[in-house]
Amino acid sequence: MQGSNDFFPIGKRFRSFLPVVIDVETGGFNHKTDALLQIAAVFLRMDEKGLLHRDQTVTHHINPFPDSNMDPESLKINGIDPYHPLRLAVDEKEALQSIFKVVRQQIKQNECTRAILVGHNAAFDLNFLNAAVERTGIKRNPFHLFSTFDTVSLAGMAYGQTVLSRAVEAAKLGWDSSEAHSAIYDAEKTADLFCEIINRWQMMAGI
Repeated sequence: MQGSNDFFPIGKRFRSFLPVVIDVETGGFNHKTDALLQIAAVFLRMDEKGLLHRDQTVTHHINPFPDSNMDPESLKINGIDPYHPLRLAVDEKEALQSIFKVVRQQIKQNECTRAILVGHNAAFDLNFLNAAVERTGIKRNPFHLFSTFDTVSLAGMAYGQTVLSRAVEAAKLGWDSSEAHSAIYDAEKTADLFCEIINRWQMMAGI
């Protein structure tokens, strides 16, 4: 009989890739010039039936890199004051190294070879992540450089919805608009949506 502490590695489910849900909050839409202000990474676990569940979340507020652009309209939407004294922000390199350390631990534990970014409009998050890696000179990026799992496409297929809030509501996962546009909240809701769609497909297909 399998115990509650048994661990089921994800490696065989996604061709040795480890799905890690990433959401970023930024000072605009241009990953080359606009500040990366917050990042959240949500890790998943797999149960004995091969179903995915949201596990731990790692997040950091980030100091704007020198001479970065911050559009007032973007800051209004995400509600971030980049220079608030209680923000407890760290520099980009420290934030990424902290998250990458956990990613590498999870890759090893789950018998994977590389992480793959899961996101809602995933190219946006991956572009900002890759740009920050390049700016900071980090040599070992554990994420695939261009492949992603995008919940926009998955939600469009499963529910006919492409906006995150509408897709989450269609999946009956609950949405609190007052919490939206926080990297933690958006990443965790994206993780719940990803797990729901993958698990439903797996049960229907009998994988």
